[in-house]
Amino acid sequence: MILVELRKTFRRPRTWATIAVLNALPVLVAVLLVLTDLAPRPGEGPPFLSAVLSNGTLYPLAALAIVLPLFLPIAVAVVAGDAIAGEAQAGTLRYLLARPAGRTRLLVAKLVAVLAFVLVTVLVVAAVGYVIGTTLFEAQPVAGGTSVSGTSLTPEEVAWRTLLAIGYVAVSMLGVAAFALFFSTLTDSPLGATMGALAVLVASSLLFTLDAASPLAPYLPTRYWLSFVDLFREPILWRDVTRGLALQGVYVGALLSAAWASFTTKDITS
Repeated sequence: MILVELRKTFRRPRTWATIAVLNALPVLVAVLLVLTDLAPRPGEGPPFLSAVLSNGTLYPLAALAIVLPLFLPIAVAVVAGDAIAGEAQAGTLRYLLARPAGRTRLLVAKLVAVLAFVLVTVLVVAAVGYVIGTTLFEAQPVAGGTSVSGTSLTPEEVAWRTLLAIGYVAVSMLGVAAFALFFSTLTDSPLGATMGALAVLVASSLLFTLDAASPLAPYLPTRYWLSFVDLFREPILWRDVTRGLALQGVYVGALLSAAWASFTTKDITS
């Protein structure tokens, strides 16, 4: 069943259209940086965006920072929100459950397909960012000032820290997927499930900017999304990175448990 769900996800033109649209913004930003004088000054703008002018191998990180606040969560929420609710809306959910598979197995298969989409999407954004960065910008050996702390990093250090950053962003998006999948078990509307997850994320982002909500800030799901920047400090600042991973782990565990409890006890009428 897992292979069936994976084929269903990645054979849909909608999946690849979503990934293509998601990559359009970093490509557009790269072109504008080359053709105009809109590049931010060092240390300003999205993380790494000014640094790519001297080293295009850093553009995967800039690309992730560009899509992470809004477009990447939307893409993940759309796919995860459609996982169960989409089947219910199409009237195929009860037929899937008529097989000797069981609800838990179906939910696990849907979860694996969503996780695969998250990982593939993040990797494609990073890969496209690398190709665009090394094509449009200089790809010289890393020199001083590469790290956020202003010190030099070797190409090997940049490579493995970039891989860590990609993994961190993927884990952060698992929290979005867990919210959307949970809402997908509560409704027969994929749009409703997607909007529910996005409403939580928008509320989290707004609360993070309010001083009155500062006691809640460490527990907001979006709080540590951009902490992958700390992987490029010298030395690496692990505090917010580990807190971000732990927080996403709690959200993912709790929401997936709630999704399982909801789905296994839900009356399937469509």
